[in-house]
Amino acid sequence: MGAGSLIALIIAAIAFSGIAILVAKLVTKATTNKQKGEPYECGVTTQGPSWIQFNVGYYLFALLFLIFDVELIFLFPWAVVVKKIGWIALIEVGIFFLILFTGFLYAHKKGALKWK
Repeated sequence: MGAGSLIALIIAAIAFSGIAILVAKLVTKATTNKQKGEPYECGVTTQGPSWIQFNVGYYLFALLFLIFDVELIFLFPWAVVVKKIGWIALIEVGIFFLILFTGFLYAHKKGALKWK
């Protein structure tokens, strides 16, 4: 697979996307109505301005969740080769968990896991 295959793939992706957008524009009826332009959240109508400032703690909590969730992805390859590697793999994953737990303790100490 050379550069030609990559170029063909990019052209096919652009063409497929363009055709899908064109078909959607041709088939659907364009309507403009005030209700369609309003923000929608769980079936409840919006009260007040929809652009409000959220507490930064929510973002920190979400980022910490993503970090620890992505860290778990690294355990799957380790679980596949643990029997082949032996004790070295156990020591490495112990160090990995120690670093992960240290990050958890730091976040807990800073209060990033508390809902205020």
